[in-house]
Amino acid sequence: MRVAMYYNNRDVRLEEILTPRIGPGELLVKVLASGICGSDVMEWYRIKKAPRVLGHEIAGEIVEVGEGVVNYKIGNRVFVSHHVPCNTCHYCLNGHHTVCDTLRTTNFDPGGFAEYIRVPKINVDRGTFILPEEISLEEGVFIEPLACVFRGQRLAKLKPGQSVFVIGSGISGVLHIALAKASGAGNVIASDIHPFRLNSAKRFGADEVLSAEEVSPEKIRKINRGQLVDLVIVCAGSLSAYKQGLVTVERGGTVLCFGLLQPGMDISFPFFDFWNDGITLLPTYGGAPTDIVQSIELIQAHRLPLKEMITHRLPLAETGLGFNLVAEAKESIKVIIEPHQ
Repeated sequence: MRVAMYYNNRDVRLEEILTPRIGPGELLVKVLASGICGSDVMEWYRIKKAPRVLGHEIAGEIVEVGEGVVNYKIGNRVFVSHHVPCNTCHYCLNGHHTVCDTLRTTNFDPGGFAEYIRVPKINVDRGTFILPEEISLEEGVFIEPLACVFRGQRLAKLKPGQSVFVIGSGISGVLHIALAKASGAGNVIASDIHPFRLNSAKRFGADEVLSAEEVSPEKIRKINRGQLVDLVIVCAGSLSAYKQGLVTVERGGTVLCFGLLQPGMDISFPFFDFWNDGITLLPTYGGAPTDIVQSIELIQAHRLPLKEMITHRLPLAETGLGFNLVAEAKESIKVIIEPHQ
């Protein structure tokens, strides 16, 4: 079968490998849509394991069912979660599924930028979801990233009427914007360094948009009724973004740390002000099983304009172009690879 083999962000090659063979309890899924995630182009993280087939936002169709599988059949359209928790460890039992050791070591084979994937038994058991008729394959690609976004806002306890500032208006940012508005947020402000993405933020629900260099506490107060922001969501993986987040959050507010910084990139901030103002710094990673279920229900209800977020649909042979578009972070929002086109 054909795969897009990742060597680095500028070197993604169309190659041939053997189609995986499945065993008892496993599934073979024909990948029909696979999204490029911002984490796929974090070269400092990905290149350590190159060459490899990336891709974890997939929707497809079951084409082979292993012995003993009873809940799925050939022809089912499915979303498959690449990471799944054990559900029985200390972390899972305390609601921290995304720090479970099992979740951090599971995956499907090889990756979503391939014509087919083998779904291991544990992923079949707790990470394979039949797509409702109301969800298209393209929309199925959003299940995983939306689950991550939903988890972040769930942990942040976003309440109707609260103000929100989203720093970074790529796909994660616009999903946060759209979900916050759908959840009843009050004033939603967004920022980015590129005009295309600022326009996208406005299109998907931001009440106000700011170029990143315009952001200041004074500017935020001016467009937010004299106050700073209740919930700041940092979706850009840069020190400057986090510094902006820390100075634009209101007393008693929360900074949701969604964008990832490289190891060694440390943030310093005035601890007394942080303590005195009652600020919450909240990290979030991945989506728990309950977040995936909620994500599917949100998409099924068509409460978010997901199809409009897709800016590029590319065949497998053009995966390298897709990586360039996402890495440049300029005039793309959601890039989807269609391995059988």
